[in-house]
Amino acid sequence: MKKACFAGSFDPFTKGHEDVVHRGLNLFDEIVISVGINSSKTPFFSLEKRLKHIASLFEGNKKVSIQTFENELTVYFAQKNKCTHLLRGLRDSKDFSYEFPIGLMNRRLANMETVFVLPDANLMEINSTIVREIFKNGGKIDVFVTNADLLV
Repeated sequence: MKKACFAGSFDPFTKGHEDVVHRGLNLFDEIVISVGINSSKTPFFSLEKRLKHIASLFEGNKKVSIQTFENELTVYFAQKNKCTHLLRGLRDSKDFSYEFPIGLMNRRLANMETVFVLPDANLMEINSTIVREIFKNGGKIDVFVTNADLLV
């Protein structure tokens, strides 16, 4: 069984993230969406709202589960949860430059492969940081985030 860990802070979980999961479901038997809690960062959206939001997107899909983790490397969390791969989305060369060495280190640390998928071209510009700024300044984010009303 091929099981992938798709990890991030998901603050918020955008249509780009959603697309990565759907593409991953074509490759893996199961995906664990892993919401990392970073004690050195203060998220904009509460953990409870982020979890509720993500759960709404995959409700009834037995191939997707959602978990949180804190104070451990993603690759070790994935290993502990019997994941066989890490799943990452790449929007551009900047993402690749960031993700590539991490993927190599994860392979070295835990012999776990990282699978990179490309999002739909219509979703490539979506970035959680920019979406948060739009929201903070009164803009509508529903074009970038499915079920955005659950984050309010």
